[in-house]
This record gives sequence, C-alpha cells and structure tokens, in this order.
Amino acid sequence: MIVGVPAGSHPHERRVALVPAVVPVLSKNGLKVLVEHGAGEKAGFPDTAYEKQGARIAVDRAHLFSEAGIIVRTHGFGANSPARNADLELLHSGQVVLGLLDPLANPESIRELAETGATAFALELLPRVSRAQSMDALSSMATVAGYKAVLLAAGLLKKMFPMMITAAGTITPSRVFVIGAGVAGLQAIATAHRLGAVVQAYDVRPAVKEQVESLGAKFVELGLETTEAETTGGYAKAMDENFYRRQRELMTRVLAESDVVIATAAVPGKRAPILITREMVEGMRSGSVIMDLAAETGGNCELTSPGETVEVNGVSIVGPVNLPSTIPYDASQMYARNIAAFLQLLVKNGELYLDFEDQILRETLVTHNKEVVHPRLRESLGLASAPG
Repeated sequence: MIVGVPAGSHPHERRVALVPAVVPVLSKNGLKVLVEHGAGEKAGFPDTAYEKQGARIAVDRAHLFSEAGIIVRTHGFGANSPARNADLELLHSGQVVLGLLDPLANPESIRELAETGATAFALELLPRVSRAQSMDALSSMATVAGYKAVLLAAGLLKKMFPMMITAAGTITPSRVFVIGAGVAGLQAIATAHRLGAVVQAYDVRPAVKEQVESLGAKFVELGLETTEAETTGGYAKAMDENFYRRQRELMTRVLAESDVVIATAAVPGKRAPILITREMVEGMRSGSVIMDLAAETGGNCELTSPGETVEVNGVSIVGPVNLPSTIPYDASQMYARNIAAFLQLLVKNGELYLDFEDQILRETLVTHNKEVVHPRLRESLGLASAPG
C-alpha cells in the first residue's frame, strides 16, 4: 500500500502531512511513502530528507495520485480553490483520503468527494476517547495556534508582558484575558504566564477551573457555568443567545481591565459565538489587543475580519487564519504523528483494513462507495439516513 503526500495547495499553506521522521514507522507496517516533489520544502523538509528515510519522490501531482492508494492531506478539497477541482479529478474509486477535511463547515465538498468513489476519513470528527489521543490533529494544531497567538499579541502590544524592576523604575506586568480554556486557550494561558503576564481566563465549563489555575492563571467566575456546555464527544456545545448576552454583560468589566484578550471559543460546524461586541471594545484601553482565534468561523468579536487587523478606538482586533501554518516545521511534525497513528489503525501489514466496527474509523468516516455516510453530514445535506 502506497501513501501519497501531495504538496499543500491551500493559499499560504506551508505545512506538510507527513515528515521524513515518520517514514520508517510506516515502513514497519508495510506502507510505502510517495511524496510530491517539493511538498515539504516550505516546512523545512527537503526531498533528500524523505529519500534518506526510504520515501520516493513523485515527479508530479498526477503521478502521485495515480500510484497512491492512500492520500494524506492538511486541508480538505473544499478549501483548496482554485486547485480543488483539479485534485478531485485525480482521485479514483477505492482510494482512501485522510486529513482535516472541514466536513462540518463544508458538507458540499464532502458530497463532491463522495462522487469520486474515494473513501474519506475526516480527523475533525475524531471521538474524544483516550485511544484516539495520538491521532487528535485538532488538539495538535490548537496547541500551535494558542502559542503563536500570544507571541503575535505581544508583538502588537505597546507594553512589555513581564513586570520589571529597573533603575528607571518598576514596569507593571501586562494583563492577559483568555476566553475559552480548550487546548488553544490552555496553551495561550501557559505561554502568556511564561512571558510574565498576569493571566485570567474564563470558560463556561466549571471542570476546567483546576486546569486554568494549575497553569498560573486566575479563573474568572461569572456565575454562568453550566455542565451542559460540552457534548458527550468532548466538544464545545452551542448555547442560546440569552446565555451569550448575559455572558457579554459580565465580561465587559474584565475586558476593560485587560491589555490583551485572546478569544478561542468555537463550536464545531457552527458560527463562532459573538462574545465581544463593539461596545465592549470601545470600553477597552487604547493600545489593547484582541486576538480572535475563532476568526475563520466568524469570530468571537463582532468587529473581527478574518485575515486582517482592524483598529477601533486604538484597540487592535486581529483575525488570524491558519496560525499553525506560520510555524510549519513543528506543526508538520505534530500533524504527521497524528496521521501516522491513524494509518497504523487503518492498515495492517501493508493491507487496508476497514473495520467499521471500530469507533474511531466509524465516527471519522465521511464517504464510502460513492455515498456520504456520516449521519451528521447527511442531515446537513438533506439526505435520507444512510443505507444499511
């Protein structure tokens, strides 16, 4: 079985789905690795590094897609415009596609993928069970995003993060407020704390208070915590507008006292909740920074513009997109380990092993036999229940 690694075709993508270090691991399981020429260059992995580990280099994209039984990607086909249609045309029936395919936000792209006859697995749908932790690409990439968000905010802020006692007097530390204590939020808390900031954090889930405090931050109590804010699969759950309105009212004071706000609240498959209004921004100090990690799904701040920095009353509102791609070397290594772990479940002794009784394979499977098979996606597309 050959695993194909195409170069990223998403705009500004610098990551690669597999790095040279995982090639020997896959080889032990009977897999051969074929890499598109230059696929790892932007991440810091030249073709020669792959060849030294036993991978082959494909002369072009068509060659790679024709030989590979499994295609591993960093982005789904719906995000790959203008190359999306060209890649879909290269797929063939029976081929396996694995990666972050953005199925919940782009179900139509999954319908198009199904029509090729490929069997596709979307890592966004990975169940939050202990056995799947080594495959959890969302958490890996959120770790990178949370770290980089703090660095970007520190670069924009007109103050230094740590307290400093100098001959010229004492410099007071910056105050950082993190909204959402998921993987990205916790990494942001840890990074801001390491840089010397005074950190506060808020999350609707009371269970994360201990994690927040263990990283050196103060947990903000708003009196709105609820045990119903998390799905059984471990992902964030959307709340009603009355809840978000009350939440905004209570957070206004905290924002006014903060130099940096890092917002990370997202709900899979839905628009990010608006947690920061224009009025709240106008109440912040001039020179403050809002780093909105939910920008790609609409943003937690109503003034966020994806991919841009907006300034309102001296407050910079940053809407970063694809932050993991800005640290491609380490992000690619983490992602490649997630992919390699999934492949070891999917392939046994060099042969494809589609055990749909396995919870991980069953819940990440989105297309098979020219059908969209995931129940949630079928519902989004208005399709009847899957046959069988």
